[in-house]
Amino acid sequence: MSTVPRWALLSAGGAPLFLVGGWTLAQAAQPDGFDPVRQTISALAASGADHRWIMTIGLAGLGLCHLATALGLVSAAPAGRGLLALGGLATLVVVAFPQNPTGDSTTHAVAAGVAFGALAVWPALAVPRRAAPAFHRDSSARVRRAGFATAAVLLGLIGWFAVEFFTDGAWIGLTERLVAAAEAVAPLAAVLTAMAAQRQSRSSGPG
Repeated sequence: MSTVPRWALLSAGGAPLFLVGGWTLAQAAQPDGFDPVRQTISALAASGADHRWIMTIGLAGLGLCHLATALGLVSAAPAGRGLLALGGLATLVVVAFPQNPTGDSTTHAVAAGVAFGALAVWPALAVPRRAAPAFHRDSSARVRRAGFATAAVLLGLIGWFAVEFFTDGAWIGLTERLVAAAEAVAPLAAVLTAMAAQRQSRSSGPG
């Protein structure tokens, strides 16, 4: 079994810190009247927004962390790692093409959609079809079920956010934050699971 490097834990743990820390600091720096329940994360990094650099750094850090984690999570299947990397790249495109003061740019909207979609689906494709010899079959099956369950929950949250987005709902900011936070934590859970499996494999190995 390929060994997940320790630095992957740093990149995976950095993703939610950059995201949640970024929007927390950016919201605190906004003038009175900013409503995180109704207003999106992109509004904090939009062209012309007050102190937009804070959320811009947060999103850039998030994208780079996803790319690094995809590189380091060598125990995952290539398809899952590829989608995680795609989510990171799409996040960087979101940073490069911020929301316009009068509304979304097409590139921003498409990149955000790709990022949300890729980061929701990747856990379902991350578990290799053939378990490594050190794994018991039931353990591999549990991990696979967990991956599909995680993807299902994330897609459900995206569906809720989509309803709020297209109906101009009152909870659009809240639902976006729920989706983004859950997607940022998922790679950390995957790295922790992989490292736990490595420790179990070493402890149950010969000698």
